[in-house]
Amino acid sequence: MKKLLSASMMCADLTNVEKAVRELEAAEIEYLHIDIMDGSFVPNITLGFDFVNALKSITDIPLDVHMMVNNPARFIDRMKLDKGDVICIHYEADENAKDTLELIRSHGCQAGLAINPTTPLSCLEGFEASIDMALVMTVTPGFAGQKMFDGAQEKVTEARKLLSTADRYIPIEVDGNMSSENGRKLSAAGADIFVLGTSGLFIKNKDMKVAADEFRAVL
Repeated sequence: MKKLLSASMMCADLTNVEKAVRELEAAEIEYLHIDIMDGSFVPNITLGFDFVNALKSITDIPLDVHMMVNNPARFIDRMKLDKGDVICIHYEADENAKDTLELIRSHGCQAGLAINPTTPLSCLEGFEASIDMALVMTVTPGFAGQKMFDGAQEKVTEARKLLSTADRYIPIEVDGNMSSENGRKLSAAGADIFVLGTSGLFIKNKDMKVAADEFRAVL
């Protein structure tokens, strides 16, 4: 599978979002990653549903919505998304994750399941038919700028092995401290989609297309 880049919009210049989007389009970024946090599942509050819908109205880049919220099913219909867009929920935040994943698909979107660094990979077992993507967090979710946890590369390797038993290819997305060096290691381990923030894309005094091209070159 082609390696894909997903730009973390919480790291963009929020005072001029449309300019940032045009730069990301020029850089041929494949997804726009939107972190939605509720201050409960994670100790932070970031972007919201109006932001998601506003982005959808100004670009054709598919959206990659990462819902770090408890009971995410109550929010799915707040977003005007469609085929090609992804909504990813956390295993740890939803007691009825399979039902929520099916709800996401019923809205025409792709469904993803995320797991935290301390969550065992065994929780993905039984979800192979319900997901279009698995998101392996390489930092504790909630804030940008953290160090990747030890063992992230091995966890992605094991996730790829586990998902290889499915009857179709399920991409693995990785999120957290995605520098070029970390991206190279995780790509070799089997990751397919890379969420880029301040370590890999939104780099001070560097053109985003140059940063994206440099990141792709190491994968």
